[in-house]
Amino acid sequence: MLFNSIEFLIFLPTIFLLYWFVFKQLKTQNILILIASYVFYGWWDWRFLFLIVLSTLVDYTMGLQLEKTEQQQKRKYLLWMSLVFNLGLLGFFKYYNFFIDNWVEAWANMGVTMHKSSLNIILPVGISFYTFQTLSYTIDVYRKKLQPTKDFIAFASFVSFFPQLVAGPIERATHLLPQFYKSRKFDYHVAVSGMKLILWGLFKKVVIADNCATYVNDIFANYQDQSGFTLVIGAVFFAFQIYGDFSGYSDIAIGTARLFGFDLMRNFNYPYFSRDIAEFWRRWHISLSTWFRDYLYIPLGGSRGNKWKQIRNVFVIFLVSGFWHGANWTFIVWGGLNALYFLPLLLTNNNRNHLGEVAENSWFPSVKELFQILITFGLTTLAWVFFRADSVTIAIDYIQQIFTSDVFLPSVIRQKRMFPLLLFFILVEWFSRKGEIPVILNKKYRYVFYVLLTFVILYYASAAEKTSFIYFQF
Repeated sequence: MLFNSIEFLIFLPTIFLLYWFVFKQLKTQNILILIASYVFYGWWDWRFLFLIVLSTLVDYTMGLQLEKTEQQQKRKYLLWMSLVFNLGLLGFFKYYNFFIDNWVEAWANMGVTMHKSSLNIILPVGISFYTFQTLSYTIDVYRKKLQPTKDFIAFASFVSFFPQLVAGPIERATHLLPQFYKSRKFDYHVAVSGMKLILWGLFKKVVIADNCATYVNDIFANYQDQSGFTLVIGAVFFAFQIYGDFSGYSDIAIGTARLFGFDLMRNFNYPYFSRDIAEFWRRWHISLSTWFRDYLYIPLGGSRGNKWKQIRNVFVIFLVSGFWHGANWTFIVWGGLNALYFLPLLLTNNNRNHLGEVAENSWFPSVKELFQILITFGLTTLAWVFFRADSVTIAIDYIQQIFTSDVFLPSVIRQKRMFPLLLFFILVEWFSRKGEIPVILNKKYRYVFYVLLTFVILYYASAAEKTSFIYFQF
């Protein structure tokens, strides 16, 4: 079920009314959330519900078993059982086709013909997200940072919580699971902030991302016939498409959760205003980057040890992050490229230079800050070409075309309506960068802004086909 669909427009208020006016007890509210989450996910393909239920049962059981023993060897054995099961399931559904294709191709390059298996694996929506969410529970129970739960309904609701089930944020069990134990009361101000986030998320998705996608798809599909400037515009549009699409989903998820009295972690913090790559990764897909930091980077040694170990750890994190995104060499190259961007900051100990807000005490950035933002955005956009392209060869060819094609502007004229929208979007984000919800006017006129925003969303929603969110494929 898509957030930007008629079905969800009916689904959300129905569950909201039942939740607050019919199922008023904590246990019944959790049961309603669980049922609603399974309906929400099963809307795509009810057969994949089996995987969520199975993953839930395994990690719930592992948590209880970990509580029963203090023997370290047995605890490690139980942890590894959870890791092997969850990552094995994820690996099979997500990477089976990738490894088979590459295996056949490798033999073909040596002159040996092999036939692929007829088994064609379909990737279940959101499996990368809820797998990492359940793993956080087992790992934290193993580390004794969290008491294992005996409330199966609460745990199953945590695993399948519908607002963030298919594209995050990837919640930690230590943060979200305890919220299912506590009675929740309706808070008008929290609900209003949730509605504002939903509205801004829909604007990002419907108005920015989906409109950019129209041009991006055309430019990337016909990149060999485009001018160099048009190819640059195509890459820039994709940078805004993926940001609007993914952060838009996160905003809607966080806002929806607030309607039911839940607090989800922030997943994006205006990443395109970053002054270096390290700052970008502290602001982009925060739930995933912090997951890798806590469960992979720090156990590997983190920033401790000599420089070679630090470099190794950085490359491991970025390459695994790339591979997490999908079974394609383009994602691995994308991850490796970001590691190379990060390397000079690490070697010069400048990777934690920018921890505060850009232009913290000013309306506008300094010349130096503006230059840093543009350089960081340019490097990020270059890497996005590999993320978007169908193959590494196409990505390299696309970049080469930028510098070898004619640099003319006329082919961009047909995309001119996007520029005012993007300018408006950037300005709203810039003047809202110190908060979570876009606020560009004083309170007297603020609701006029939200009403106009609603009409703009409805206009663009009716004028174009509803499209799935990009990160559903991951």
